[in-house]
Amino acid sequence: MVIKTYDAFTRLSTMEAERFANFLFHHQEGKRAEKQAIRKAIQYCTKDIPGLGGYVFSMEEKDEILGLAVVNKTGMGDYIPENFLVFFVVHKDHRDKGIEQKLLDYTLQYCKGDVAVHITSGNQCPNKHFFEENGFNETHMEMRLNR
Repeated sequence: MVIKTYDAFTRLSTMEAERFANFLFHHQEGKRAEKQAIRKAIQYCTKDIPGLGGYVFSMEEKDEILGLAVVNKTGMGDYIPENFLVFFVVHKDHRDKGIEQKLLDYTLQYCKGDVAVHITSGNQCPNKHFFEENGFNETHMEMRLNR
């Protein structure tokens, strides 16, 4: 089992980025993000679109993706965490094998500064308890005006 890190310096090929987007799209739970939004978060990490960048962490075994974490840097601090964990997805066939913990530990060790994760409201996010067990806590409720 290997965890690979991708960012603006260790770029993803177009094919690999699409492979990651497909994995995240098909294995996410709760409120589903559109594939275009997933691609955009990945492109932001690798600076294929303008921004501060971030990281994509891929846990794989024998070319099979077991889990992915996508972190966008915010450029903030103090009032908004420096890192936003946009996607954290483990393949459904590999859950409850400690993969979530290994991937999160690696992600948190690699990222400097505070880390935020958005949990969808209601019972749509089965891993809320997992994040709470790892030190994440509710700080506020977000409301959004979609235009």
